[in-house]
Amino acid sequence: MTPTNTLPATITDYFTRMDGADKAGIIDLFTPAAVVTDDGRSYRGQDEIARWLGTAASEYTVTTTRLSTESLGDTITVTTRLEGDFPGGVVDLRNIFTLDASGLISSLLITV
Repeated sequence: MTPTNTLPATITDYFTRMDGADKAGIIDLFTPAAVVTDDGRSYRGQDEIARWLGTAASEYTVTTTRLSTESLGDTITVTTRLEGDFPGGVVDLRNIFTLDASGLISSLLITV
């Protein structure tokens, strides 16, 4: 993987919107058949991803700090530190994005 400081606009928008209170608009950044895997559970398609955004992804108040970014082909891995009111209070996560040819997110794997 190649370290990089720049991110595609879609991924920058994703993190900006995830830090906001209203996450509903984030769904526009995903392809219709996208898959998000978070905390061992997969959400397939925009309807399931929208439910994830409204529930699990919004359950806690957090601040996000980007620690590193690496790219390999159409896959971009962004390591972030979340701090917030969830159990433990701090966690480092790997966000592994795959983008389609138009730059939309076709898959997102969130893992420790």
